[in-house]
Amino acid sequence: MLTGEMYDAMDPQLVTERRRARELCNALNDSHDAERELRERILMELFGTVGDAIWIEPPFYCDYGTNITLGSNVYFNFNCVILDPASVTIGDNAMFGPAVQIYTATHPIGASERREGLELAQPIEIGPDVWVGGGAIILPGVHIGARSVIGAGSIVTRDIPEDVFAAGNPCRVIRHIDGMRDLS
Repeated sequence: MLTGEMYDAMDPQLVTERRRARELCNALNDSHDAERELRERILMELFGTVGDAIWIEPPFYCDYGTNITLGSNVYFNFNCVILDPASVTIGDNAMFGPAVQIYTATHPIGASERREGLELAQPIEIGPDVWVGGGAIILPGVHIGARSVIGAGSIVTRDIPEDVFAAGNPCRVIRHIDGMRDLS
């Protein structure tokens, strides 16, 4: 699964790992803002690597958690989802608006393979100081460069370079952030 090969999502080990993540997400989602230490313990157990000063507004959902690496000072607003059968790496100071969805999971194009229940996953990397606007969807295999901004509601289907504002469906570069040079 982590190498990009097809895998069976109903494998008993994977089912157990997803159940563990759901229990931790439920504990996070049931916690209160005042329970900062409890939330920190849950996040440390849920994610593969966690930097300092992480804030996640519940509800939050993920598949495994252990395949997610968070830098320091990362913020997720309400109702974000990360499907992480492949690695998701998020740099320092990244911000995510409400209802952002990050999907490493995908399915084969061929109907016969889909009927067999096989899945694929491709890693996602989000650089430091990136801001992803509310309702954006980031698809498998995408890399978003440092300091870039993704407009609300965008569907990111391909890599986005550093230092740009990108938006739309499909998401495309609109302008450079430094100097706001128009690229259209």
